[in-house]
Amino acid sequence: MMKKKIISASKASLVLLLCQMLSALDVPLDSKLLEELSQPPTITQQSPKDYIVDPRENIVIQCEAKGKPPPSFSWTRNGTHFDIDKDAQVTMKPNSGTLVINIMNGGKAEAYEGVYQCTARNERGAAISNNIVIRPSRSPLWTKEKLEPNQVREGDSLVLHCRPPVGLPPPIIFWMDNAFQRLPQSERVSQGLNGDLYFSNVQPEDTREDYICYARFNHTQTIQQKQPISVKVFSMDSLNDTIAANLSDTDIYGAKPVTERQPVLLTPTGSTSTKVELRGNVLLLECIAAGLPTPVIRWIKEGGELPANRTFFENFKKTLKIVDVSEADSGNYKCIARNTLGSAHHVISVTVKAAPYWITAPRNLVLSPGEDGTLICRANGNPKPDISWLANGVPIAIAPEDPSRKVDGDTIIFSQVQERSSAVYQCNASNEYGYLLANAFVNVLAEPPRILTAANKLYQVIADSPALLDCAYFGSPKPEIEWFKGVKGSILRGNEYVFHDNGTLEIPVAQKDSSGTYTCVARNELGKIQNEVQLEVKDPTMIIKQPEYKVIQRYGQVSFECIIKHDSTLLPTVIWLKDNGELPGDERFLVGKDNLTIMNVTDKDDGTYTCIVNTTLDSVSASAVLTVVARPNPPFDLELTGQLERSVELSWVPGDENNSPITNFVIEYEDGLHEPGVWHHQTEVPGTQTTVQLKLSPYVNYSFRVIAVNEIGRSQPSEPSEQYLTKSANPDENPPNVQGIGSEPDNLVITWESLTGFQSNGPGLQYKVSWRQKDVDDEWTSVIVANVSKYIVSGTPTFVPYEIKVQALNDLGYAPEPSEVIGHSGEDLPMVAPGNVQVHVINSTLAKVHWDTVPLKTVRGHLQGYKVYYWKVQSLSRRSKRHVEKKILTFRGNKTFGMLPGLEPYSSYKLNVRVVNGKGEGPASPDKVFKTPEGVPSSPSFLKITNPTLDSLTLEWGSPTHPNGVLTSYILKFQPINNTHELGPLVEIRIPANESSLILKNLNYSTRYKFYFNAQTSVGSGSQITEEAVTIMDEAMASRQVDIATQGWFIGLMCAVALLILILLIVCFIRRNKGGKYPVKEKEDAHADPEIQPMKEDDGTFGEYRLFSFVSSAPF
Repeated sequence: MMKKKIISASKASLVLLLCQMLSALDVPLDSKLLEELSQPPTITQQSPKDYIVDPRENIVIQCEAKGKPPPSFSWTRNGTHFDIDKDAQVTMKPNSGTLVINIMNGGKAEAYEGVYQCTARNERGAAISNNIVIRPSRSPLWTKEKLEPNQVREGDSLVLHCRPPVGLPPPIIFWMDNAFQRLPQSERVSQGLNGDLYFSNVQPEDTREDYICYARFNHTQTIQQKQPISVKVFSMDSLNDTIAANLSDTDIYGAKPVTERQPVLLTPTGSTSTKVELRGNVLLLECIAAGLPTPVIRWIKEGGELPANRTFFENFKKTLKIVDVSEADSGNYKCIARNTLGSAHHVISVTVKAAPYWITAPRNLVLSPGEDGTLICRANGNPKPDISWLANGVPIAIAPEDPSRKVDGDTIIFSQVQERSSAVYQCNASNEYGYLLANAFVNVLAEPPRILTAANKLYQVIADSPALLDCAYFGSPKPEIEWFKGVKGSILRGNEYVFHDNGTLEIPVAQKDSSGTYTCVARNELGKIQNEVQLEVKDPTMIIKQPEYKVIQRYGQVSFECIIKHDSTLLPTVIWLKDNGELPGDERFLVGKDNLTIMNVTDKDDGTYTCIVNTTLDSVSASAVLTVVARPNPPFDLELTGQLERSVELSWVPGDENNSPITNFVIEYEDGLHEPGVWHHQTEVPGTQTTVQLKLSPYVNYSFRVIAVNEIGRSQPSEPSEQYLTKSANPDENPPNVQGIGSEPDNLVITWESLTGFQSNGPGLQYKVSWRQKDVDDEWTSVIVANVSKYIVSGTPTFVPYEIKVQALNDLGYAPEPSEVIGHSGEDLPMVAPGNVQVHVINSTLAKVHWDTVPLKTVRGHLQGYKVYYWKVQSLSRRSKRHVEKKILTFRGNKTFGMLPGLEPYSSYKLNVRVVNGKGEGPASPDKVFKTPEGVPSSPSFLKITNPTLDSLTLEWGSPTHPNGVLTSYILKFQPINNTHELGPLVEIRIPANESSLILKNLNYSTRYKFYFNAQTSVGSGSQITEEAVTIMDEAMASRQVDIATQGWFIGLMCAVALLILILLIVCFIRRNKGGKYPVKEKEDAHADPEIQPMKEDDGTFGEYRLFSFVSSAPF
């Protein structure tokens, strides 16, 4: 949208310039209009007033002008007509006033020096150029002169004069040696504005024979060289030696040593001077002083401040430079030269004069007959410039009279102009420092209205933004402009519209209903014309999902979204920028339809990413910042200070945190004496800290390194610090984890963790091992062993407590007294078995066993618990023998009972109990026999129904796999099932336990029956099995059924039915897995045998049993 506004504004400005009669600078540049309208000449291009030319090249003096009809050109030279036709070396370019003076083919530039002025003329007037002063550039040779060597005493001041030849323009001066190397300059030695080389004080190193001044003439691209200047500096020592060799011993005179001197100004001389500079130029003031030590220059403005932002110091502050000076910069400027012995100063009185400059330059007038107008020419300067007028290049006092014109100082007033009043007027403002010349024409035209804007031009704008509808027009007198909406609409008025003088109609806030046809009407006394334009108001482009701030780790992937909404008639383009520049030309940057993805992000990708959406009418953008984070760079510049025996201070410089603040620093150390190459954690400090006081141990060759940590991770370690070896000392600590455990019944094995070399505190690490039997009045037995971690004491009683201690020592002494620990000599197997073993049978699957504990002395070791071994001898319901599998339950601690779960009902078991210590198991107690009572049986092993007839079925079954007691009978229950799967009355039959088959008679023919069958002991009924069977139809039907069954069509039909049933079963299976039930199952569940329900409760008990079985190995 901004782009559209800018275009509209520029068009409005152009039309405003072209069409306003009283203030326009030019006739409209419409091509068709220019073919018809007359216009006085206007100078469009000319050479500079002071034109220095290269004498070796052709001289081109420019003069270009426009007008209707096209102007003709003429020249004056030094105030008289310059007839170019009489000079073969001079030509004028076609359709131009530009002169070309041919120097390269025999002409001499000096012959054409002078003041030139161009005149462009047509029937409506004449315009003139500035006075153009032509001067050829000059680069004269240096005058020959005899240069005497400069012999100077050390410490004195010196000035080497350059005095370059006077050139045009003045040359650029610089000093070099014979090797074409610039001579070094400083506060002591520097070049002045006049090109001289100033020495505030000379030193022996200033002695040389090739001080050469060069002058460079830029116009001719030549460099002139002055003869080399020789400088010889005599030091005081060498001068005294020379004097001593030439004077008698009685002569009291001699060269004085180098003495310091207070400052004296070398330039400018005296205490005051003056300087005149022109407004807008650069003011350069210079002060160079002699003295020893070398003086320092300071500048002040008396009674004011040096202008800020325009003041600069050059040449080691010896030159004060003020750019773009104005009258306000006039005043007294003081330079002060100061050293340790005193100061000198100089005051420069600056006066700023001004060549003429415009306040109001005259502007072209386009008037219609009978109109009034003014030309105003106002200029200022110091001194104030004189204003003079010319008409068509002739002083107005002698120009042809015009009754409509009246001159009033800097203003010409025109009244009731006519077409003959057209002319070009020149205003000249001049003073002693220069002049200004401006052309302004008065063009009197009588023209009917013309509309220059194209017919039916289409304007498109965005809703809620300004709409500028152009009506560029021309006419003389100036036409009146009116706007209408629609071809026959009413005239537009009101605050919702802005009518510009250039004819433009502005709708400040265009809405969708502002769309339509608008008509512009231009009329003056000579006629009327109208033009139609079209306006379309579009929906604005919006970013509905803007990119968001992202923080990404280095080498990660990040995406910025930019989802847009736009007018359907506009075609948007999306551009992504990084930091207001183009995206890097990198395949890692992937631009999608509505996003930007950056792969494998690097640190260089950090920055601001902007999504810019452009249409032909508007532009919107949204930005987001990408912060690339990474682990910190390693710290550097590690330094150890304040080294003491047990401490040192470590400092470091943090590395780059990589956009994630450092949270802490980890300090690690290496012991180069004991574990070279192995780094250990020392301490951590907050991320704001860069020094730490470290505690040290004796006899360690320390190196330290630092690791920076931020939220992303740890940096690489820093380079190691310098090494620091601490002094040896007694051990600070004794070995940890001292234990006494016998490996055999007659020994005591004392073990400990050896101290590290770091912990040894010195060379010669050993251990003093001491022991004595506890609760016995014995002395300590001690032995010193090398740096090992075990000592074996032999010949000890079995499992006796001992007091033990281990003390570290080295070549410098012992560690502090160690603490005592209790250990035991070796264990042996327990001596006796538990007694009084009793078994209490709780139910058919669970028993509780009791025993008495054994005396602790007989355990001969650490009591760990008791083990119960038990096994099934035989089942009481069967005589067959089987493999005996012993089971073991361990009961930790000093227990006296335990539970035996998972027993089989109606079985005979044996068990024994043993005590356990660290060495192993003791002898077993005598076997104890116990029996479990009967339980309910398992289900019969099978149930088969065979030999179906019209009214009978034969049942066969197998006995339970686990009778769990003596079977007393079988229970058979059955009931019919009709075609709707409803269950009939339940019939129950008790069958003796020794039977294995049964024929059921008097059943209904062609009927389905469901059977429930289980076994019983004296305890109760076991789990049941079920089956279904069908009695057959009558014999005839059966016969026909057999005949039909042999038919092919019936077999095919049955196959089709079977396929349909298979499909139905698959569907039902899927539904059942999803929680559904098919109807038959629901019917069966609804009519299940009510005696089955307790079995479901038994299943819950069995679940507890299984849980009990799972934890059965735990002690009770």
